Amino acid sequence: MDSRGPVILNFKMKFIHTADIHLDSPLHRLEAYDGAPVEEIRQASRRALENLINLALDEAVDFVLIAGDLFDGDWRDYNTGLYFTSRMRRLNEAGIFVFIVQGNHDAAGQMTRSLPVPPNVHIFSSARPETRMIDALKVAVHGQSFARAAVMENLAAGYPAPVAGHVNIGLLHTSLTGRPGHENYAPCALEDLVNKGYDYWALGHVHQAEIVTHDPPVVFPGCVQGRHAREGGEKGCMLVVMEEGAAPLIHHQTIDVIRWTRTVVDLTGANTIDEVLDRFREEFEKTVARNDPLPVIARIELAGRTELHTRILADMEYIKQALRSTAAVAFGDRAWIEKIQVNTRPVRGRVPDSGPINELNLLVERLSSSPDDLQALGDELAPLFQKLPADYRQNAASFRPDDPEAMARLLAQAHALLVQRLRKASGAT
Repeated sequence: MDSRGPVILNFKMKFIHTADIHLDSPLHRLEAYDGAPVEEIRQASRRALENLINLALDEAVDFVLIAGDLFDGDWRDYNTGLYFTSRMRRLNEAGIFVFIVQGNHDAAGQMTRSLPVPPNVHIFSSARPETRMIDALKVAVHGQSFARAAVMENLAAGYPAPVAGHVNIGLLHTSLTGRPGHENYAPCALEDLVNKGYDYWALGHVHQAEIVTHDPPVVFPGCVQGRHAREGGEKGCMLVVMEEGAAPLIHHQTIDVIRWTRTVVDLTGANTIDEVLDRFREEFEKTVARNDPLPVIARIELAGRTELHTRILADMEYIKQALRSTAAVAFGDRAWIEKIQVNTRPVRGRVPDSGPINELNLLVERLSSSPDDLQALGDELAPLFQKLPADYRQNAASFRPDDPEAMARLLAQAHALLVQRLRKASGAT
């Protein structure tokens, strides 16, 4: 991502805009899976922060802006805070300022509020908006931290007027007008920011990088490291260059250390499991190559019309382990499969089933096409679900009886298993 904004004169500077570091937050529930790269997972956020620090030093930036969610609630131990302050000392030794507003996850943690920091770091107050000046650069940074986890007020409305003769930067953790998958915290209209008269708005909270507008730049840098499948693709921060007589340059810098990906494998016409594995290997090799040298954590989707539709659904555990084994042999530590989704369909024109299988098909078709029936089925299964061991109910791979989509997937798998057994019992293929 590379963007040019309006021309601003009489200064020269370089800074990093980052947000949503979520230091020491684990990649969601992957450690529960056998064979997961546990150590890579545990260290991912720290290694991404290390890349950010190295980028700041290599580029000799003047300051770093952190627009909230530096942490992820209360730390598991004090090493999280100690690690962060040690990284900030490296920037302090290089004369690099750091400005931080606390976001909803920071406000949820009690230890974060009393974090001692080196003299180059300023954490903005949550009581009211503040302005911090860098006199040598003629820069004014305005910001306000979250006082609590759920801030529903328009914080931007209370930010001060721009300081005359300075480059004015607004540092804000916000959902702006709202973004899918993110709570609507500190909401504000784009006009609220544009009309404030600042030269750059450094936003946080939204985990997808986005330059909302260029005049002035209103920017989400995205998170530094994806933590689950909904945070796929390259992650990083923004390197911003402003100098006399030129338009601001905003460069997205990739600093993540593990990449979440999604790979669709088209099984149209596939007739054997060996063919499934060959097609998977060929398609997944492209995914691994695109993200080289980073390791990938992949969600695999099997799609297309195939004679193997019923067999795949009926023996998901075998298919899952076969794909994971194939990936391990072909790509080693460079790739790992997080989940497999089956969206295949049966081949058209097959001779219709009769007898019990036909009755089963009609029942499943009726249930699948009715959200109310799926909900009723989930209600029936809920008491049984609660009797399962806690480890299973809390496992990322477990089904949710209150989720119609999850119930539909469970129904499809049960249907395929029953059909396969009925055909085997009757001697049909």
